[in-house]
Amino acid sequence: MELKLARTGLSEKPKTIQLEKIQEAIEKDGGQIFYFDKENSHKDLVKLVEYFEDKDFSVYLRQVKYGLNEQDYMYEVHIL
Repeated sequence: MELKLARTGLSEKPKTIQLEKIQEAIEKDGGQIFYFDKENSHKDLVKLVEYFEDKDFSVYLRQVKYGLNEQDYMYEVHIL
């Protein structure tokens, strides 16, 4: 599965990350916080949560608004 990381600038395109890279980062550090772009489908993020919950990780997903516009949001995922 490939997900798009949150943009660092409004005019930039989001970078992508593979599920395997996310898992490597978590195994290395024991837990991580990831920020994903709004272009990801909510369905894919739920699959991500279920994937790591099946591996006995605690996962928390929420939507973070960073502006007044309804389209100004990103997803925050805590994996411990």
